[in-house]
Amino acid sequence: MNMHIRILLSSVLVAALNLIPCNAAKTWRDSLSVDGPYLLYENGAARMIRVDAAGNIEDQRMAARPERFRVTDHRGKFPFEVRLREIRREPWRQDRQPDKLFVMSDPHGRLDCVISLLRGNGVIDKDLKWAYGRNHLAVIGDVFDRGDDVVPIFWLFYELQREAEEAGGRVSMFLGNHEPMVFSNDLRYTKPKYTILARELGMEYRALFGPDSELGRWIASWNTIGIIGRDLFVHAGLGGDFYRWNLSIPEVNLQMSSAIFLKNADRKAKTDTLNFLYGSYGPIWYRGLVHDEPNRRPVATDTLDLIRARYGVEHIVVGHTIFRDIRTFYGGRVFDVNVDNKVNRRKHRGRAVLIEGDAYYVVGDKGRKRRLL
Repeated sequence: MNMHIRILLSSVLVAALNLIPCNAAKTWRDSLSVDGPYLLYENGAARMIRVDAAGNIEDQRMAARPERFRVTDHRGKFPFEVRLREIRREPWRQDRQPDKLFVMSDPHGRLDCVISLLRGNGVIDKDLKWAYGRNHLAVIGDVFDRGDDVVPIFWLFYELQREAEEAGGRVSMFLGNHEPMVFSNDLRYTKPKYTILARELGMEYRALFGPDSELGRWIASWNTIGIIGRDLFVHAGLGGDFYRWNLSIPEVNLQMSSAIFLKNADRKAKTDTLNFLYGSYGPIWYRGLVHDEPNRRPVATDTLDLIRARYGVEHIVVGHTIFRDIRTFYGGRVFDVNVDNKVNRRKHRGRAVLIEGDAYYVVGDKGRKRRLL
């Protein structure tokens, strides 16, 4: 081996060895980004947990809960203020058809996509404040998992709900399947930044959203099914099994909330009703309104019409099952508003539905409308 080759090999070996201390020095902080705040209540006091831009965990105890605080996304790009308020369940039915009803689903931790969509359609202004007046925003579940800004999205909708009410409007939040999944400690879609934070705090991730937390209490107040004007909203769908159970909507909402903090096995073991509601053919998992494979138990058209008649609605609006664009089923009786928010935003495809008067439109991030129904 000549001298030049020996020198080259030695240089490569030294360079490789120099990499080892750098990798070995990587810590859990490198997996964290700005997160929180998580607001918990313990023994009459408040505990606020955040992660700063350097990956440091701030764990502050306070004698009383703060009246207001600042929130931002994981890059510090979208700051806004939140004011705490009384938590109460939204009415499950609103008979009046709003002048405008903006419907979106499955934000999954992508705050930038949420803000782009809401700003582009005049729901919020440049400062992330409610700008929709007496109109209505409906979010059909699944804030948790996949993205880096789960908590900021929760806080944004929490604050918009208060601002909308003050303006005579409304924000309706509906339970998805990912909220109960996280509350049950099913973290298969949860990013490491969240589980690492919980580990360093010495707790389960779900404990950050427990019954003694502000966000946990708020999420537990969400309805699973609701009716706004002439339409019914539910995360996944209602099929023949649901029709045969003959449940009222308020009963479903209260039953789901009563078990939301339990592990999934405990929910299903508690009562036969909960076993069904939290199961594959219940309202947060059922896909038979948008898929026709036999194992999905697709609903027959006459059964769908019986469901619509029972609850006095024209359409059923769902999320949960992702499609390339907003789609209708059963001759427009059903439509699904769940898309890949990141991809659809980039490709200027549909991302939400606007119900305006008697018309239904697909909308994207630029406010342009395309007739759906």
